[in-house]
Amino acid sequence: MTKDLIKTLIAEYQQYVTRVKLIPRQVKFLDGQNYVLVGLRHAGKSYLMYQRIAELLSQGHLQDEVLYFNFEDDRIDSLDITDLELIKTCYEEMYDHKPLFFLDEVQLVNGWEKFARRLADQKYQVYITGSNAKMLSNEIATTLGGRYLVQEVFPYSFEEYLKAHDIDLTQKNAEFKHRKQIVRLADEYFRKGGMPETALMPNSRQWLSSLFSKIFFGDLVARHGIRNDFALKVLIRKLAESVKQPISYSRMASIVSSTGKKMSTDAAIDYIRYMDESWLLLPFENYVGKLQDKEMNRKYYFIDNGLLALFLLDPATSLLENIVAVNLRRKYGDGCYFFNTPKTEVDFFIPEESMAIQVSYSIADRDTCKRETAALLALADYQDVQHLMIVTKDEEETIKENGKLISVTPLWKWLKEDQWTGI
Repeated sequence: MTKDLIKTLIAEYQQYVTRVKLIPRQVKFLDGQNYVLVGLRHAGKSYLMYQRIAELLSQGHLQDEVLYFNFEDDRIDSLDITDLELIKTCYEEMYDHKPLFFLDEVQLVNGWEKFARRLADQKYQVYITGSNAKMLSNEIATTLGGRYLVQEVFPYSFEEYLKAHDIDLTQKNAEFKHRKQIVRLADEYFRKGGMPETALMPNSRQWLSSLFSKIFFGDLVARHGIRNDFALKVLIRKLAESVKQPISYSRMASIVSSTGKKMSTDAAIDYIRYMDESWLLLPFENYVGKLQDKEMNRKYYFIDNGLLALFLLDPATSLLENIVAVNLRRKYGDGCYFFNTPKTEVDFFIPEESMAIQVSYSIADRDTCKRETAALLALADYQDVQHLMIVTKDEEETIKENGKLISVTPLWKWLKEDQWTGI
């Protein structure tokens, strides 16, 4: 890569990133900190970087201070760590300022970690994005030496989805002014997910199918040299069909092998790890499981309802539990679990909030209502749980039983009320 090309790209990027139309996302950066932004392809990492650039410019920084570089640009050949230093040198030949580094998808460059650490040691302000969770591996964490904060980037929350449709829940009386739209958009968000680029698409399935192909062939098959791609595809489909149930590695291997394409338990373990690393899946552990059970018998949810819906013919009940799982993980990180004993099964348990949640599309049927409430009450007897809830698609009521209150909340209201600062 020549110096002339690098300088042209630096100047071009400076113009581009300061003119992008933004929908502000729910994250607050700490001044003076360096960040690694990680998440699924197209979840909005680059736009969050643009948002931070806009914030810094509003604080008085100059456009010339911005050194943004997109390592997925098709004009760039394969790079190594010497090219990263060349980019820095080219900027210093163009400007007298100390640059603010914004390195987009820098994990494509071998050795980027050492360069990132050196920049931090030299007190540069640095923001990095990457689509591969290997950026959080022990090796890289050790290399970066605690010099960067990790910010996970999820698809849109419901509040962000509403903002994309010009509805701001922070405005006075927003719910009363836009009630019908909020309910309608909650159903849309539920069915097609929250990928930022699909928010305003009338039909997003083709785009989501294309995204999945990029993840499948790029982040999984090519990156990890997977030869048995048919088995991988079957595994993903079976995980989608089993999204509400705990499933073991041996069971997954057996299911795939029954289709005629042999898969070992070790291969299933590897493939699941790859999907976790690509941010396609969100694993949940059993809170009361033994150590081996926690590792070997998990629930797996998809990072976005739109991607999950690609694999299901009748997706409604699975989508409901999946969207609750995604929003809980966004808020509580690894602090949310499922709760499963031989006598009690509860979909979600958040111990730090003393909260338990069942997900049921409808509890109009008396037996269903009894089953869901009994599980919550059994957990409350076993563990000190203050907040008991059933999230439904549309129903709302309060159930009082055995001295406990159980809030039955429709999805749209739960999504609206359960918002927070931070992605």
